[in-house]
Amino acid sequence: MKRLVATAAGILAAFLLFGTSGCGYNTAIGLEEEVNSQWSQIEVQLKRRYDLIPNLVETVKGYAAHESELFTEIAKVRESYFNAPSRDEKVEAATRLEGALSRLLLLKENYPQLKADQSFLKLQDSIEGTENRIAVERKRYNDAVRDLNSYIRGIPGKWWASLAGVKQARYFEVREEEKAVPAVKF
Repeated sequence: MKRLVATAAGILAAFLLFGTSGCGYNTAIGLEEEVNSQWSQIEVQLKRRYDLIPNLVETVKGYAAHESELFTEIAKVRESYFNAPSRDEKVEAATRLEGALSRLLLLKENYPQLKADQSFLKLQDSIEGTENRIAVERKRYNDAVRDLNSYIRGIPGKWWASLAGVKQARYFEVREEEKAVPAVKF
């Protein structure tokens, strides 16, 4: 009789353990979906940025025609973003564009008449607002990545993530060369 009770208790304990730990599988899926959701919010803001850039470039071109190398670089990076097949490659293109865009916005220091152009000022405000939105969404995305990666690195999260096919995500970070303060020459 004792043996039957012990066996039944063991089976019940195993069932309870397995049943309640199944939510770990759901947690892994939920964390991965949160990362995907946050990435889509970044893409919305990046699309807004990329839609504004051609207008900004056209406005600046009239004042700074000899800056064609910068304009070409912006066009190439913008195109590489839209042609990127993976999230990591989109992150790379977006990061490269940030550097080119900051150089474009700094052109106003070399062209005083550009500072007074209302179209340029409105576009600059729109881009600065978009950059702020991107920064907020990047933080939210990186927070979601942190939560997912922390879960996956722990036990039993590692097991559930493996079972669900969930892998660690990559942070959206600024490259080292982009951290340098751009030089402004007068």
